[in-house]
This record gives sequence, structure tokens and C-alpha cells, in this order.
Amino acid sequence: MNTMSRYAERGFMAMVLSVMCLCMAPKDSLAHAYPDHADPKVGASITAPPSVVRIWFDNDLEPLFSSIHVQDQSGKNVDKGDSRVSVSDPTLLEVSVPLLPPGTYRVLWDVVARDGHRTMGNFSFTIK
Repeated sequence: MNTMSRYAERGFMAMVLSVMCLCMAPKDSLAHAYPDHADPKVGASITAPPSVVRIWFDNDLEPLFSSIHVQDQSGKNVDKGDSRVSVSDPTLLEVSVPLLPPGTYRVLWDVVARDGHRTMGNFSFTIK
């Protein structure tokens, strides 16, 4: 076998080993954080206004880069500005809200998972 063939064979083996290592990597290291459930529920019509709006995600969040806001129908922020990731549950993002009158509210979230991937979204709920 000539020298070039040995280099080509070694290069091919290195590539195969690299692909195998990537395939064996934990799935969480490649995942983003997506909402699992929320309180109030997505699209819910409720009679009692919440004091806190919460979203649980399927991955741990980076507290410094994750936020949640609640807006009224005109787009004005109505939360208390204390958006936070729970100290006891790194998958929980929450914000306090004052006593909200009847109406439709939009919850906007923007999070960075511990793996560094950003996701964002929104949903609404209605207070009757």
C-alpha cells in the first residue's frame, strides 16, 4: 500500500469515528427548550385572574437570558416586571401580574436553554 492510500484510509477512519461520536452524543446536548405546559393554560378562558403566569419547559433554562412578559390587548406590558427562572426548578419561567381585569392577554417568552439555543414564542389566555 502506498503512502497516499494509508493517509486516505486514516482520514476515512477518522471521519467514521467522528460521525459515530456525534451519533452517540446525548440528545439533550442538541436540544432546544420548548414549553411543556403553562398556567394559565394556552388558549384558556378563566374566571379567576392569576397572580403569576408560569411556563414549564422541557429543558433547563439560563436565568440571565430567559424572560416572560404579559401584555394586554393594546400591547402594553401588564406584568410586574419580575420575570424569573425558578431557583428550585430550572425549567420553570414565571412572572407576577397584578389583579387583571377581564380581557385577552398575550404571554411572550424568550428563553435560552443551558445548551445555548434560543427559542421564543407566545400564547394568549382570556379572563372572563
